[in-house]
Amino acid sequence: MDANSLKNILKFISIIGVVLSLFLGFASLIGTIYHESIGSYLIFNLLYLLVNILLYFWLYHHPSQMSIKEGIFSVNLSWILFGVVGGMGLYLTSNITFAQAFFEAVSGFTTTGATIYNDIESLTHTTLILRSLYHWLGGMGIIVLGVGLLTFINPTGSLTLFKAESTGVSVEKLTPKIKDTAMGLWKIYMLLTFLDFILLYLGGMSAFDAINHAFSTISTGGFSTKNSSMGYWEHNYFILWITTIFMFLSGVNFIAHLRALSGDFKGYKSEEVIWYLAVFLVLSIALSAVHISIGKDTVFHSLTHSFFTISSIITTTGFASTDYGEWSRAAIAFIFIPMFIGANAGSTAGGVKVIRYVVLLKSLSTQFKQILHPNAMLGVYIDGQKVLGKVLVSVSGFFFIYMFTTLVLSFYLFAKGYDYLTALSASIAVVGNIGPGFGHVGPADNFSIFSDFDKVLLSFFMIIGRLEFYTFIVLFSREFWKRF
Repeated sequence: MDANSLKNILKFISIIGVVLSLFLGFASLIGTIYHESIGSYLIFNLLYLLVNILLYFWLYHHPSQMSIKEGIFSVNLSWILFGVVGGMGLYLTSNITFAQAFFEAVSGFTTTGATIYNDIESLTHTTLILRSLYHWLGGMGIIVLGVGLLTFINPTGSLTLFKAESTGVSVEKLTPKIKDTAMGLWKIYMLLTFLDFILLYLGGMSAFDAINHAFSTISTGGFSTKNSSMGYWEHNYFILWITTIFMFLSGVNFIAHLRALSGDFKGYKSEEVIWYLAVFLVLSIALSAVHISIGKDTVFHSLTHSFFTISSIITTTGFASTDYGEWSRAAIAFIFIPMFIGANAGSTAGGVKVIRYVVLLKSLSTQFKQILHPNAMLGVYIDGQKVLGKVLVSVSGFFFIYMFTTLVLSFYLFAKGYDYLTALSASIAVVGNIGPGFGHVGPADNFSIFSDFDKVLLSFFMIIGRLEFYTFIVLFSREFWKRF
């Protein structure tokens, strides 16, 4: 990598650093309001801001034109820096090791929601809002915000970064300028956050709890301010249903929301959204039936917590309204299913994504038809558009890599001495950016049981899962570095 490439990357990193530092300054405000000791954190954040401002102005006149190689490298480097910078914030505001802080920060930015804190309610308001801010910034992708700003200095490199950061089968531009699309998505994101905050506050949450949970809900992150997560409001059905609805909405492709804002509701009629809604309803009703059959709660209580749980898991939010691990083996089986699915591409959720399953199932159906009709000219169509062969290969490859990576991590954790349920569910939860799993990492437990080395390792698996594998794996290709 030559000096010009290095300057391109540093210029982008400095812009992201300034944006990140300014947003995280909100935590200093919260700490001041609650009269907490924030001196060390405030100094660190100001120094980080100053370094990035100086770096940006040093490279201000550098005519950066970011290539694909530089864009992908920048994305990977950014997520690691988020973990380091975010980790420092938690390290300075709570009594944990840096490895633990790094894990928690990466879990926040990747919206995984896995935590190492045993007593969340003992944490300072500064620490709690930092965790939620990490979620909120990582949810839509701070890179996407950076793309919106980057176009002012780099009109060609921004789409490269948008592709590297965006999740799903393809990237769709609604406006001629990618900057406008990115900013439009952020407007929708902030609008949903505000609405969720208002409704949670009106539902009985304190303003502080409401803003934290709004950040976590819309980002599909799952960090809470309570030890029992949303179970703290177990009998406040209004709060649980509002959260269920907003988690579900956050699992919908944000491009559909952006279109709806301009009066075009076709995005909600796409095959992916229809399948997403169908899977959500079927699993929620099935889990409700299992819960009702236990006979411990009222029908409405069972429906509320079942719909909440499926919404939380399929959107990879990771909130828990109750310890569903105790419901029954049948309930665990139904909850495992959405862990493998995920929500829509282009949403803040993690996981495989519904659209990939739709593509795979249609491809499989086409293969069967081809066997019965060898001379027929068949293809895979999504929303009336033919899916290109390279997309089919990419989706199949992604599914294989996802499952293979999950199995490798599961075998590693199992070999380290963890039981099979903990090892498998922790791997799915980390790679799919889900949060809680089962066993010793269930909704009533956390990830503090892992060693510091394992926490750092799991952190990198969270980043790989967030970047959907290809963006990370391509860095290890010699041809990639030569060609681009």
